[in-house]
Amino acid sequence: MSEEKTKEEVIEFTGQVVEEVRGAFRVKLDDMDHVILCRLAGKMRKFRIRVVPGDRVTVEVSPYDMERGRIVFRER
Repeated sequence: MSEEKTKEEVIEFTGQVVEEVRGAFRVKLDDMDHVILCRLAGKMRKFRIRVVPGDRVTVEVSPYDMERGRIVFRER
């Protein structure tokens, strides 16, 4: 019997970028009054998608560390 390896589970939130901090961003989540530190995902860096304070974004957060996340989508 072979066990399939699954991708690490992530939790997705939406929020608003509050400020930029040395290549990272502080994002205030919509669901709760919680601010987390986020970096851009690799695809966003690859295609040079710009994120500025005030933008609405989708963030992936690991269930193991709820203080850090990865910005995976910027809403238009």
